[in-house]
Amino acid sequence: MAFDYDLFVIGGGSGGVRAARVSAATGASVALAEESRLGGTCVIRGCVPKKLMVFASEYHGAIGEAQAYGWAHEGGAFDWQKFKPRLREELTRLEGIYRRLLEGSGVEIFDTRARLVDPHTVELADGDRKSAKHILIATGGHAVRPDQPNAELGITSNDIFLMDELPKSILIVGGGYIACEFACILNGLGVEVTQHYRGAQILRGFDDEARGLVAEAMRAGGVDLHLGTNIVEMRAAEEVTDLDHAKPATEITGGAGELAPTDPDAGAALRGGPVWVKSTNGQERVYDRVMFATGRAPNTADLGLGEVGVATGRRGEIVVDAFSQTNVPSIYAIGDVTNRIQLTPVAIREGMAFAATVFDGKPTKVDHDLVASAVFTQPELGTVGLTEEAARDIEPIEVYCTSFRPMRTAFIERPDRVLFKLIVSQKTRKVLGCHIVAEGAGELIQMVGIAIKMGATKEDFDRTVAVHPTISEELVTMREPVRTA
Repeated sequence: MAFDYDLFVIGGGSGGVRAARVSAATGASVALAEESRLGGTCVIRGCVPKKLMVFASEYHGAIGEAQAYGWAHEGGAFDWQKFKPRLREELTRLEGIYRRLLEGSGVEIFDTRARLVDPHTVELADGDRKSAKHILIATGGHAVRPDQPNAELGITSNDIFLMDELPKSILIVGGGYIACEFACILNGLGVEVTQHYRGAQILRGFDDEARGLVAEAMRAGGVDLHLGTNIVEMRAAEEVTDLDHAKPATEITGGAGELAPTDPDAGAALRGGPVWVKSTNGQERVYDRVMFATGRAPNTADLGLGEVGVATGRRGEIVVDAFSQTNVPSIYAIGDVTNRIQLTPVAIREGMAFAATVFDGKPTKVDHDLVASAVFTQPELGTVGLTEEAARDIEPIEVYCTSFRPMRTAFIERPDRVLFKLIVSQKTRKVLGCHIVAEGAGELIQMVGIAIKMGATKEDFDRTVAVHPTISEELVTMREPVRTA
């Protein structure tokens, strides 16, 4: 049977674009459909704009540090109107790079939605149908709001980048990395931030000691963090007549201006106005904005998966094997839509492994073990491998840990603390996990991840000469365990 293409990719995020380009490099004929903007979540509404906002938010503290170190400089207020156009321009530039890379690789691009018709056919939004020997689904995921009345009054992380003005006050609901990152970002930009999380501690799944220190630092930095707390009721403030008992926002701002015509994330960002919230801690308050960071779900709705017989899991994720192949042999899936590890570099690796397996004759599995990651709170949290809690349930371990005031901020009498922690197998002496809470922890954990991935032992760390004076020298100078388990 003759096909229009050797490969049709549905989804133009980092994983889909890499898979398309690498597959085309083998000589395969490739097409790709993306209904939104090339670059996907990471480039358009995730990692890239978020990290640029992290950079912007850190300068407020840096100005204060400079003054304490003797620099005569007065800082001003953050100007969102100056920052926002630069952010938009950068995202547009990156999107253009993705497009040029695809076109330069010979990939045909369809700027439209596509869905499955049968194991070898997709249908575009205009009804046109394209056939392919192989189909790769790389549609990513999306932020979800909780199932509660008036949840549509809240925004998600997508909408933060689209607001015409920053709010004066915001309630962030959630305790995962997205919630905590944006709490720190907006707090650093001058927004009055309240955060509610229903659990006992933020950053569930991360090392307990590390996440505890992050929570303390967030509170010390100005985030009004409430644990064991959730929303009882929320309504548009204009619908609540008796607001005498509710603490008001200082000034109501935060509507959204004109959006890029190709950006589908208009949603809640276009809805202005304050929100009245009653919480389980008894507090009633009016916030300029409420942001939900309560989870993400795979983008599998209306893809035709059921009609074609592609198996999905209970969260809607596409079920795949170690080679990213679904139960329908011609259809594969990579990235967040499979709900394995929701990280951009993992999706890229999966895309490259797919191309090697299907078009280069080299069956390749993606190694999802010991993937390092970072949470860009202030301070950052870098982590790789097992937490102390997970490791002690598997085998006897030793824990090496130190927490101290770093030289840079101790000198100006700030209370900041950092944490370095190694989890070591008593039997093999291998370092099973590393957790760092410190400025630049994301950069540090990348290097540590290489050593741990290579199977480094605690003695390998000990034999490494320290770089002094640095905070990271603690990684190789912790001689005695603080506890065993």
